[in-house]
Amino acid sequence: MHDDAPAPQCVICPRQLLDHEAGRFICTPCEYRIDRDLRAIAGPSGLYARLCLRITPGRGGDGPVVTRSAGHPMPCNEAVLSLTANGGIVSTLETWVEDWATYGLGVHGPGGRLQHRLDQAVATLRRNLGRAAYRHPALDEFGREIGQVVRQAEAIITGEKKPRVIPVQCPCGTITGVTLNTDGFTCRGCGTERGHSEALRLTPVRNAA
Repeated sequence: MHDDAPAPQCVICPRQLLDHEAGRFICTPCEYRIDRDLRAIAGPSGLYARLCLRITPGRGGDGPVVTRSAGHPMPCNEAVLSLTANGGIVSTLETWVEDWATYGLGVHGPGGRLQHRLDQAVATLRRNLGRAAYRHPALDEFGREIGQVVRQAEAIITGEKKPRVIPVQCPCGTITGVTLNTDGFTCRGCGTERGHSEALRLTPVRNAA
């Protein structure tokens, strides 16, 4: 009877966990992807540091520059400011550090400048990610938030426009937002996995019966 039990799945992909991944919440590839995203955020040449160079116009050379406006010789890029100030990326990471600490996964580091706090938070999360794969049940939410931070930062730095989200309806009735770049998704309602082409073939909500 035990042989008929469904194999445990990664809470992110969801891919069936292999024998050597027994007891984990996430698969090894998802762990590597999260670690890669964390590494991309931190450091003197990381996404956060590059965003900080774009708070005021005329700084940084790898993306759009905010234009001057009458009466405001040095306007701030509010989108960048919201991500780089307290309450932005640093606070997001530190909140997760505090949450992980309740699972015995590291402790909240000392204060200091925002870049230092961010680097400390990323170092703590990366150092404990392997253990979190076995202990923390909300790694899907964590991975989603970290991935969103990376995408937001990269879009601002490169000037890429956010892809248009199209609401589509699964045959079970559940509505999900997809974009032309969607790799695929798992329906929250019925659990059906759909690839890129299948997702784009679903009925847009505005045309759904």
